[in-house]
Amino acid sequence: MSKEEFPSEKGLPQEDQEKQAKAAEADKAGVKDDKKVKDDKEKAAKPADVELDQLKAEVAALTQKNKDLEDKYLRSQAEIQNAQRRYSKERANLVKYESQRLGKDILSSVDNLERALQVKADDEASRQLKKGIEMTLEGLVRALKDNGIEEIKADGEKFDPTLHQAVQSVPAENDDQKGYVVQVLQKGYVYKDRVLRPAMVVVAQ
Repeated sequence: MSKEEFPSEKGLPQEDQEKQAKAAEADKAGVKDDKKVKDDKEKAAKPADVELDQLKAEVAALTQKNKDLEDKYLRSQAEIQNAQRRYSKERANLVKYESQRLGKDILSSVDNLERALQVKADDEASRQLKKGIEMTLEGLVRALKDNGIEEIKADGEKFDPTLHQAVQSVPAENDDQKGYVVQVLQKGYVYKDRVLRPAMVVVAQ
């Protein structure tokens, strides 16, 4: 039997070539597919990275905004508390020193009554008038004291610039007298822990 009688054997090498060609094409196609998949992944990864960066930036911005708002809130709370403390202090001072203005206005009347008592009473009518003035003065002084207003000790006291106002100085008779009040020209008064009016004094130097 000749080789022509077996066509399958005759075409075998050609089929192998075709198979090899197909296999090569398949390999090329596979490589292309792998490259395409890789490219697609890279392309997909790039937008994801951009989106992630945007989200990070948004989170950072929101975090900073939250910190700023928290800082403003804390500052506002501190300002409110300070305002409340100032208001409470001012209100307490108003209550504590509510008689200050009235006391200051009354002092001039006290001064006038004291000056009136220095006038000599020669007759009964004058003495009775003087007695009435004394009683009025005592009532005013008592009312002032009941409201926290008291006379500042000055005569014979060491000069204190926070309580006394030196309007005149005289030579001291001795070293022990230096810096001390030797005469009171006008009485001074304190209202609780405030100087309502300093005492006008003469100081030995």
